[in-house]
Amino acid sequence: MDRSASAVWNGSLKEGKGTISSQSGALKQMQYSFAARFTEGVGTNPEELIAAAHAGCFSMALSAELGKANFTPESIETTAVVTLDLHDKPTITKIHLTTKAKIPGIDKAKFDEIANGAKAGCPVSRVLAAAEITLDATLL
Repeated sequence: MDRSASAVWNGSLKEGKGTISSQSGALKQMQYSFAARFTEGVGTNPEELIAAAHAGCFSMALSAELGKANFTPESIETTAVVTLDLHDKPTITKIHLTTKAKIPGIDKAKFDEIANGAKAGCPVSRVLAAAEITLDATLL
């Protein structure tokens, strides 16, 4: 299975701007720029898109792992914070996942075990394994 997105950039790094579009149309010429990435400009940036992908992937992976253990989540809400270290060469060094889940009939120890397994097994976690990935998991 392949999925695609495309980006167009016009101009120099700091003064230029671009757009990002996705195959599904969910992103359609979404604006991005140096200012949106490194200061407070309007638009998105690659790190924000990675954070969105990781939050979504982890939530689905957690649901899948819970299902394998015969638990059905009522809700899973995940936030991902991507840290871009600007020393030397810009590098994504950390991703912190915070998830809150409502899962009937599960105890905290089992939830933590399953959540950590989902963090390790999530396809986006695996592709981003060069970064330190941490997790705070709260059972509601």
